[in-house]
Amino acid sequence: MAKFAAGGGDAGASPIRVFDGTLRSFAGYNMKRAFNLVQADLARTLEPFGLRMMTFTALALIVDNPDMSQSQLAGALAVERSNLVTIVDDLEKHGWITRNPAPNDRRSHALRATPDGECLCEKAVSAVAAHEAKLLGGLQASEAAALISTLRKIEHSATGDA
Repeated sequence: MAKFAAGGGDAGASPIRVFDGTLRSFAGYNMKRAFNLVQADLARTLEPFGLRMMTFTALALIVDNPDMSQSQLAGALAVERSNLVTIVDDLEKHGWITRNPAPNDRRSHALRATPDGECLCEKAVSAVAAHEAKLLGGLQASEAAALISTLRKIEHSATGDA
């Protein structure tokens, strides 16, 4: 049995393997290790589109929820409104979304994807679907569905949502 499971070490040096058996008994540690790999591969997937994980997520939410407010988007992304400004500015600068006065509250902005933003989102969603299919390729369809169901149950349990 190998006692040195976790990779590590300095870039350019041969990897130092560290035993992480104690930590592997925790679901959170395993989720974080898997997420690190997913995040790195997703960054490579989104780079050709000029998107990052957060800008892709924001764009997809705006496409799916036309005229949502910046406050609604901040809540959906679980980020502070002040941190959201950079994301929205980036999407608007590229011409992928517009900020318009909200019809029912002139102090608020309604976010809407432009036709270019909708087209980009569609292409990026296809690339992300392929990325995910590759990552989950070792799972049966029922296992992949169970994984998503389990992750949602963990999320609901942690947030108290039913």
